[in-house]
Amino acid sequence: MRKEYDFSKGVRGKFYRPNVELNLPIYLEPDVAKFVRELARAKNTAIEVIVNNWLRQDIALIEERTTPSGPAAVATE
Repeated sequence: MRKEYDFSKGVRGKFYRPNVELNLPIYLEPDVAKFVRELARAKNTAIEVIVNNWLRQDIALIEERTTPSGPAAVATE
């Protein structure tokens, strides 16, 4: 770090907010963005709704396959 930076009057944690929720920017590839945009327009809903529903479905599938009580566990018993 350079010597010309003066932190003598700095306050530790001045902007720290423990309960703030961080919204992550998600960048889609152009072809995916176009598809989602068109689907949202056709369903007359927001893009976020489409993407969140898809992600929730994927989460449910992943949880179903990775939990011991899921169908994969039953098949191996």
